[in-house]
Amino acid sequence: MSATAPAAIAAKGLSRRFADLTAVDSLELVIPEGELFGLIGSDGAGKTTTLRMLAGILDPSGGELAVLGQPFPVQVEKVHDRIGYMSQRFGLYPDLTVAENIAFYADIFGVTGGERRERSDRLLAFSGLADFTQRQAGRLSGGMKQKLGLCCALIHKPRLLLLDEPTNGVDPVSRRDFWRILRELHTDGVTIVVATSYLDEAGRCDRVGLIHKGRMLACDTPAALRSHVNGSMLEISGITARRALELLRRGLPEASVSLFGDRLHLLAVDPQSDSDRVKDLLVGAGMGQPQIRVIEPSLEDVFVTMMQSME
Repeated sequence: MSATAPAAIAAKGLSRRFADLTAVDSLELVIPEGELFGLIGSDGAGKTTTLRMLAGILDPSGGELAVLGQPFPVQVEKVHDRIGYMSQRFGLYPDLTVAENIAFYADIFGVTGGERRERSDRLLAFSGLADFTQRQAGRLSGGMKQKLGLCCALIHKPRLLLLDEPTNGVDPVSRRDFWRILRELHTDGVTIVVATSYLDEAGRCDRVGLIHKGRMLACDTPAALRSHVNGSMLEISGITARRALELLRRGLPEASVSLFGDRLHLLAVDPQSDSDRVKDLLVGAGMGQPQIRVIEPSLEDVFVTMMQSME
């Protein structure tokens, strides 16, 4: 991706309201052509609403939006056939076979003849579904359904691909395979926007936007986002994590403390002093001697810290 690449998506003050609910609040976003962009947030953060506006399915309530050089929503028909959109829920026909679902979407986009056969064969091989063309979509595993959905979204060779939680509920192996396919599409120059609540997937993207309650908290490369944490991140282990979490939140109300499996992460202004305070609190509560070390903040640390700063 060139640093001077034109914008595939340009949003300024983009908003969407549903009655009294503001789902997307004054979003500012520029995504250059050829970028793999991750839109990261928890359920209800505004990811789906944002993607539906980018796909031309939902009209904005306010702000400006241009997609592939065309102002939306007034010129959406001019670029509709250059956009691929995959919704969060499995939207294919369960009674149709894999081959029939792909053919149906090819009909929608006017892909016919030899071009249809060539694209279908390539996508089936690309996704690993070539041996399952006669299986009904409803009988596929979760990972295979997602791959079929991607094939249908790609049958017309879009230049912009919008994916809403594509790996939600999918097993780890299928998630890995799905991201392998996305990286190959990215290498071919397709602009990809992936909305996900899996923060570990953010590290696979060129840039990441952290969205919470409809607002963009930060937007940068994964490495740069980690530097947004002001302070040192302490990892606390060797304790009963949930009990220790409650204790530290009461004893250190000014600190940001989060649960990570069987460990805690605490944002420290002074690592040595804060480590001593943590030990005093936990040992004093009869929890034994904790193990504490300074670690590099994860993107989840960044996200949690930013969300807590808004509350």
